[in-house]
Amino acid sequence: LLPAPERGENGYRSYSEREIEILRFVQRARKLGFSIRDVESLLALWSDRQRASAEVKGLARAHIEDVERRIKELESMRRTLSDLVNRCHGNDRPDCPILDNLAGEHACDHHEEQPE
Repeated sequence: LLPAPERGENGYRSYSEREIEILRFVQRARKLGFSIRDVESLLALWSDRQRASAEVKGLARAHIEDVERRIKELESMRRTLSDLVNRCHGNDRPDCPILDNLAGEHACDHHEEQPE
């Protein structure tokens, strides 16, 4: 996202004030979960004083949708893991619903109905 900075005689990178602003912008955007591609687009919009804020808002809305999708996936993972942990006796016996599920052994998968 930035050109390689110059190095001083001591070998340290030397950043201008503008480059530091860009690095902080990138850091904040990444902390909000924006992808590198989105950060690149946001940087271009930030630098373009003729930009339409609608473009920025559109990127942010698309990111919210992605975050919401990931939250649903994480909630589903949590429910599945919680169920597996609750079904595991956690004793000295070798049978383990957690490992059975990871191995794809459906006999221990409570979501599938068993024939009567």
